[in-house]
Amino acid sequence: MRTHAKIHPRKDGFASPSCSALRAGSAAKNLLVAFAAIFICASSSFATTKGLSQIVTPELQEEGDLSLSLQIQDKRIANPYELQAEMGLTKWAEVAVFRGFDPDDWIFATEFGLLTKEPYLLAVGFVNWSPHLEVDPQPYIEAGYYTEHHKVIVGAIHAGYKNEAILGYAYDFNKQWRVQVDFQSGRENSSTIGFTWNITPDFQVNPALYFANYHPDRLMGYIVFTYTFHLWGKKSETAAPAPK
Repeated sequence: MRTHAKIHPRKDGFASPSCSALRAGSAAKNLLVAFAAIFICASSSFATTKGLSQIVTPELQEEGDLSLSLQIQDKRIANPYELQAEMGLTKWAEVAVFRGFDPDDWIFATEFGLLTKEPYLLAVGFVNWSPHLEVDPQPYIEAGYYTEHHKVIVGAIHAGYKNEAILGYAYDFNKQWRVQVDFQSGRENSSTIGFTWNITPDFQVNPALYFANYHPDRLMGYIVFTYTFHLWGKKSETAAPAPK
């Protein structure tokens, strides 16, 4: 699972400057410094090219792996500065929590694998649950067909009062590089195109462009930096396992 948390998109697409926004900018600078320190100093773990830009994905976080992410994105997509922690609890369950700064928020998600052996994947879960902002969880079901290079994803999510379609495709060139596109229906969602680069086996970056469904020629930027720690479970025999 890898997705951005999006709560209450801004209806006009813009927001006036505020003290909280200024504090968020300062916090983001501090977070970038912290991630740089982690990248330089942390010991090796076993991250792979995983997740698309916008949608949930049906593959689970490896058991015992903790991924920490910093997301910076256009305010018209979601909270412009977010931290994410994603933890693989077992071979069939993971949880994630997002920390937003503007507005101040905590957002929760989880995923359970019903079929976890590639090439066929099937998962259920929920995303975007915000008790702080009184936003209900959004349940989803998603299937995937994963080969060494091609990843195809289809599914559906219940968001608010409506059901929305989920589509995604990724092509893995090798253990370091992936290109990806995805789509989620609904006026407030987007189509995206981006890539994932495993800078090291532990550290990856995923920039993307969003094309808003309600205004397809309007472009919005997104980038996420992720570092993964291997806390327990069976370790990989190689430094950089094949992409998932």
